[in-house]
Amino acid sequence: MATAPRPRTSTRDPEELGRRLTGWLDTRLPGARVTDLAVPASNGMSSETLLFDIDHPEAPVRGCALRLAADPAAYTIFPVYDMERQHRVMSLVGEHTDIPVPRVLWLERDPAPLGAPFFVMARAEGRVPPDVMPYTYEGNWLHAATDAQRARLEAASVSVLARLHDQFPPKEAEFFLPEGTGSPLRRHVDAQRAYYAWVVKGFAPSPLIESAFEWLAAHWPTDEGPAVLTWGDARIGNIVYDGFEPAAVLDWEMAAYAPREVDLGWTVYLHRFFQDLTVSFGQPGLPRFLRRDAVERRYAALTGHTPRDMEFHTLYAALRHAIVMLRVAYRQAHFGEVEVPANPDSLILHHATLAAMVRGEYW
Repeated sequence: MATAPRPRTSTRDPEELGRRLTGWLDTRLPGARVTDLAVPASNGMSSETLLFDIDHPEAPVRGCALRLAADPAAYTIFPVYDMERQHRVMSLVGEHTDIPVPRVLWLERDPAPLGAPFFVMARAEGRVPPDVMPYTYEGNWLHAATDAQRARLEAASVSVLARLHDQFPPKEAEFFLPEGTGSPLRRHVDAQRAYYAWVVKGFAPSPLIESAFEWLAAHWPTDEGPAVLTWGDARIGNIVYDGFEPAAVLDWEMAAYAPREVDLGWTVYLHRFFQDLTVSFGQPGLPRFLRRDAVERRYAALTGHTPRDMEFHTLYAALRHAIVMLRVAYRQAHFGEVEVPANPDSLILHHATLAAMVRGEYW
């Protein structure tokens, strides 16, 4: 099936980055060389990732991954990239839980060496469920797996959330409370409102996104539940698997102190996003995988916490994803890849799904 070109994500030259990275590494590990530098095909559209090896007899590890704050010239997806915060949350998760996170090595706050702050971590080996084309499409390792293997992967992935939420110390988690006033959930939603205002500045507002915010206000949970450290971008596409078991949990830039259901809603909805897209193109996808009821039951069995207000939290996840997609579309317009239509809602790939959720017709 033909697909649209992947949106442009950077204006940086990987070879130039490699030369500058070698110079920086020499200040940390004199005589070390960067070899086999590569930009992964799945490089994200927020922070950038570089993969490389270190050639040095005293290197702490050989295979490394570098997370670099977004290229300011590439019409960034988010207004702020706090690499020190990401480095801190990964270090703390590694210290306080049994969640498999990559070992973090060096943090560079100074933007001078590579043009933006970055950190280096040990590279995780394994395989990741693809986003392009999504793992729900035929022709990838997860789609080709048996039902039993996918069930094993699903159970292990939900366990990652359960263990993170239960094991991470509440006092440490409060550091990641979003700024503002009110409860953790109120602050989380207010931060999304501010992000949406930043995205649409200079453009027409999105009637669909605004109606979704109105729906949230009208259906606010009577009991928000306890707040914990949430992973943020909690989806299987951010896990490296060894076989069907998690070997490394990646991408912590959206971590926050918030109700458990913020992660659960994101996990359920991001799979639904790919599943609905697959069905719309005439393939069955994986209809029995990561079902909302199964995820809720397994999480409750593991933690003793029965997920609540999941229609609220799955709609909230779809809303958050819509804001990101709108920003991605505006970046495509910035680079001349698309034109901005009169109705910005049409730029949101899952606009029909979000509209059905707002009408109460989706589930």
